Amino acid sequence: MHARLSAPLMVVLLCGCAIAMLSFGVRSAFGLFMEPLSVARGWPRDYFSFAIALQNLCWGLSQPIAGMFADRYGPRVVLLFGGVLYAGGTALMSIAADPVMLYVSGGVLVGFGMGAASYITVLAAFSQIMPADVRSWALGLATAAGSLGQFLIVPIGQAVMTATDWQTAAIALAASIAAIPFLALALQRPARAHRAGAGVPLSVAVARALGNRDFVLLASGFFVCGFQLAFITVHFPAYLADHGINPTVAAWSIGLIGLLNIAGGYVAGVLGARHSRKNLLTLIYLGRGLAIAAFLLMPLSTPSVLLFGAALGVLWLATVPLTSGVVGAIFGTQYIATLFGLVFLSHQVGSFFGVWLGGALYERTGSYDLIWWMTVALSLIAAALNWPIRERPLVLKPLAAA
Repeated sequence: MHARLSAPLMVVLLCGCAIAMLSFGVRSAFGLFMEPLSVARGWPRDYFSFAIALQNLCWGLSQPIAGMFADRYGPRVVLLFGGVLYAGGTALMSIAADPVMLYVSGGVLVGFGMGAASYITVLAAFSQIMPADVRSWALGLATAAGSLGQFLIVPIGQAVMTATDWQTAAIALAASIAAIPFLALALQRPARAHRAGAGVPLSVAVARALGNRDFVLLASGFFVCGFQLAFITVHFPAYLADHGINPTVAAWSIGLIGLLNIAGGYVAGVLGARHSRKNLLTLIYLGRGLAIAAFLLMPLSTPSVLLFGAALGVLWLATVPLTSGVVGAIFGTQYIATLFGLVFLSHQVGSFFGVWLGGALYERTGSYDLIWWMTVALSLIAAALNWPIRERPLVLKPLAAA
């Protein structure tokens, strides 16, 4: 498929994938800081958990706003602004001397920076810039690039932390994020973007989406995706440390999730162009539930941790190109950044509760068992929510004419 792309579109593809790799890779590494930061400051784990929960919530709240600006002015300006906030917040987190500063830096600044400079903005840009015949493939490739970032950056972050300290590792991650504004220069939307439904006001599109049964079901299922991914990303290293698993194994297990999701995200994009996206989403959520349940029932060991990382990796971000594709299939791509931003807000509300409840329940029960089994139950609920979705295009008309 890549042979069909012109040289300018290939540059857009490569720079967009690099942004996705850096943005998602650094985001996946924050869980490495829970234990050393908490020990260094003498804080309970729920302090750091709340900061990352706040980060996810701010990311979700800012994503629709970033989407509106990207739909109106193009993704380049949004990515430039987000990269600066993201890098600055990550750097300031390294010198946070009290919980409030941690919440502001690692929570609010990084969260709002992510909302603008995330792989979600890249996916929206690809939806508008890429021709229809390669769009689903490009979405899958960008998702796979994010996973490549997780595979590479998490183990590198752990290696830097082991060789130096957690503060140096945070500065190194911030420096990598600082490349995003420069890469964003290539993502200028062409004058004639590949969009459907031109002429419909944004307010009409948003009103129709929020009142659409299938949009609500899709967003509700995506809440579960956020809950699961954020809980595992942030609390998995600490969970394994509690059971005597070497921190390096924890880092590599998260990296393995990213490695396998390179294939999972890419294949999901390819399959989404040929098969029902909502059926694929149903199967993915069911698969996640089975993988988590099997992991909890097996004796915990290095092989079981790595096997779980591999199994979960195939299903990790495979939901993203499919969910984005369903939004585009129903509403077209004119306001894809805004509408997918609203769906992603639901994802990030789930992320908030996944991270926060993980820390809160651990502090109250001394165990992660309850929250783990909650993720299994939620998988079944998400599968049930996605199954009845109808992927037929919705004709948008001004409210007065409807």
